[in-house]
Amino acid sequence: MTSVPTPIPSRTQYVLEEIKRRILTGRLTPGQALVETDLAAQFGVSKTPVREALKTLAGTGLVVMSQYKGVTVRMVDADMAREVYDVRLLLEPEALKRAVRRGASLDDAREALTRADEATDTAERSLANREFHRALYLPCGNPLLGRMLDEVRDQAALVSAVAWAADPSWEREADEHRVILDLALAGDADGAARALHAHIASFVRRAFPEAEFETEFVAAEEYRKDGQA
Repeated sequence: MTSVPTPIPSRTQYVLEEIKRRILTGRLTPGQALVETDLAAQFGVSKTPVREALKTLAGTGLVVMSQYKGVTVRMVDADMAREVYDVRLLLEPEALKRAVRRGASLDDAREALTRADEATDTAERSLANREFHRALYLPCGNPLLGRMLDEVRDQAALVSAVAWAADPSWEREADEHRVILDLALAGDADGAARALHAHIASFVRRAFPEAEFETEFVAAEEYRKDGQA
């Protein structure tokens, strides 16, 4: 008999989304302590939904629970960035390639790119960029592949938030997003996948030059220079 997932109570969901938003927009920084009583007072709820939200966030890799330090926002270093971005480099370009080859609609990606261009603050732009990438891989035709990428999505966003705080690179990434989408809309599945691979790799290499990757990559500069890999 198939079990039905227990829905998250609305208060817990609200607290979960708000803590996540604060982490991914830099209001809560890596290593910062997350105290249940303080958060409960801020959100006007009991400690129970806060505790449940923190457990869920620990499961997604955004926070760390320690017997001695309590709950803290996950620290971001080169090892963490390498692990998360290795997964993206292996799976995300392949998912986009499949989406293009099956003629999937990329209207959501186009709309997310427009929202990012029109964003008035970092939080709005960050969320739009996340939706852009998700709109590229989600219609790949393999729900499991989409779920696997969803699982690392928040951790990738945490890496991005730390990198952007140190060195904002919105315009460069927006240019690369437009190249990827143009190739995908033109039906060039292989070219779009290569451009996406270069985009992901060049970002994390700029932010964490000490990270070592198992996967090879083509520098994104080559796409801006001559439009092909």
